[in-house]
Amino acid sequence: MWPEWLASRRGWFVALVGVVGLVGGVDAAAAQTPVSARLAAATDAFAAAHSTFPGVALAVVSPHVHWTGSAGHAALGSRAVLDPRAGFRIASVTKTFTAAAILRLAEQGRLGLDDPIAAHLAPATLELLRRGGYGPDEIHVRHLLMHTSGLYDYASDPKFVEYVLTHGRHHWTRTEQVRFAMTHGKPYSVPGEEFHYADTGYVLLGEIIERTSGRPLASAFRRLLGFDKLGLRRTYLESLEAPPHAAHARAHQYFQRIDATAFDPSFDLYGGGGLVSTVDDLARFYRALLDGKVFEKAATLRTMLGKPNSRRVSDLGMGIFSDRVGGPSGEDCWAHSGFWGSTLIDCPASNVTLALAVNQADGFDMPSQQFLATILRLVR
Repeated sequence: MWPEWLASRRGWFVALVGVVGLVGGVDAAAAQTPVSARLAAATDAFAAAHSTFPGVALAVVSPHVHWTGSAGHAALGSRAVLDPRAGFRIASVTKTFTAAAILRLAEQGRLGLDDPIAAHLAPATLELLRRGGYGPDEIHVRHLLMHTSGLYDYASDPKFVEYVLTHGRHHWTRTEQVRFAMTHGKPYSVPGEEFHYADTGYVLLGEIIERTSGRPLASAFRRLLGFDKLGLRRTYLESLEAPPHAAHARAHQYFQRIDATAFDPSFDLYGGGGLVSTVDDLARFYRALLDGKVFEKAATLRTMLGKPNSRRVSDLGMGIFSDRVGGPSGEDCWAHSGFWGSTLIDCPASNVTLALAVNQADGFDMPSQQFLATILRLVR
């Protein structure tokens, strides 16, 4: 949600890549300290240095350590320690799940990535798109997945943001969000020509998942992605299903000083966002995804990842972004961020996965990037 407030496309990740090369190595004394202790100390120091982040939760999976921890507090002004098992609204990190669910449907032969979206959306939705100046027969499923549909992004429109922040209890429907996009902006480009990040496209993908699978979105996620098999015991689609038995209370999440915890989740719910998860579950999912345990065919994962570092729009990934960590001789890593302060990074060559959550919407600043770079250096 609201990606333009954070950075264009992969800008935050590009900045992290640059920071990795600047963070010095660990000194000899620190190198003798167990990795888990160094991770805990780094997390404590980061939380103490950034009072605008009430709390910080981190999960690290590498050949040397599988560690989950937290520092700071559950809410601003609270003395309660943040539970590392707390749930976070992961916002746009949900898009990785949505894209994977669509690709599972493609594996099953129930839709094609080059199908026009006109073949899979409800008539009422198609009418909205046509009234907004779009041709549903020209927009394909893969365009939605790769943010190349040209659809106007309602979630980055200042009027939408202002309304959400001042009417947090308003219940949004999917139709209402699509209508907002149609009435507040024009197409960015013809389909397939330009990248423009758009929650609108992923909201439509959520509808496609429901109509194609014959299941509500929450049930479709669980069935298509194998939540039980992957051990995602604390991940759920907020308000569209009951929290799992193992789920702990959600952490408070803020926009500056505004506590958005009690906001109706529907402002970011239908595929572009909506999942509540923990850093441990997120690391588990990304590790499984990049290890080829979510899809039936290796070719499906290759399709999702696209062609890393290519400048061509047609080579973009689907629900996931890539960049090279460590310069030209480094390695390709995959990542996604979410507006409420969540970040996932997986570097397959190093076999490192990081999941970070800070309960503050403006959490993707340089200190957070430096923190992640420090963690990467500690465990690679």
